[in-house]
Amino acid sequence: MYTLFIGNKNYSSWSLRPWVLMRALEIPFEEKLIPFDVGTSFDKFRSFSKSGLVPCLHDGESVVWDSLAIAEYLAEQHPSVWPAETSIRAWARCVTAEMHSGFSALRNQCSMNCGLRVELKGIDDSLQKDIDRIDEIWTEGLARFGGPLLAGDCFTAADAFYAPVAYRAQTFDLPLSDSARSYANTLLALPAMQEWYKAALQEPWREIHHEEEILEAGRVIKDYRKT
Repeated sequence: MYTLFIGNKNYSSWSLRPWVLMRALEIPFEEKLIPFDVGTSFDKFRSFSKSGLVPCLHDGESVVWDSLAIAEYLAEQHPSVWPAETSIRAWARCVTAEMHSGFSALRNQCSMNCGLRVELKGIDDSLQKDIDRIDEIWTEGLARFGGPLLAGDCFTAADAFYAPVAYRAQTFDLPLSDSARSYANTLLALPAMQEWYKAALQEPWREIHHEEEILEAGRVIKDYRKT
């Protein structure tokens, strides 16, 4: 059985991607959650991850330590990771890679914190550009492939890689078109996403850096996390 090492569910958007992919596709795995330390977890994570980062997948002697690499590794044994049709699969891979490598303004200004609701101080041009491009991708996918998911009616890696954005949309009430908002709500309602969210709210850990990022972004309106 696969073993997937992840960080805190409340904060770790990168961990969410392979976790929700495997859970939604019913790929069995053992979860090992290693909480972030104050400051850095690099040395601790190096005991199981060559990069010192999460997520990291162990499969026997094989160790895969990047979220996109994990998706591709899983696809070799589980073809449902990507859409079956060639042109749709190509599009799904492109938007997944775009998410993996881009959207730095969204990452930096709207860090994932599942349990909070935040009123942003403002949306600058760089953040608006990221939001607009995500809206464009989601709207295109729904229009071209019929929805309700990004590449059609089956959950794929493309959905998994945009799953953290759905939590961000919820936390920060990001301005999205009706179609994009509908897709975010579809993701949030998935059983795997609900399972992750409920576990995130129950976590007792607070990581100072992530909490400070939220306060820089805006005003906390509600905190649904366990106190």
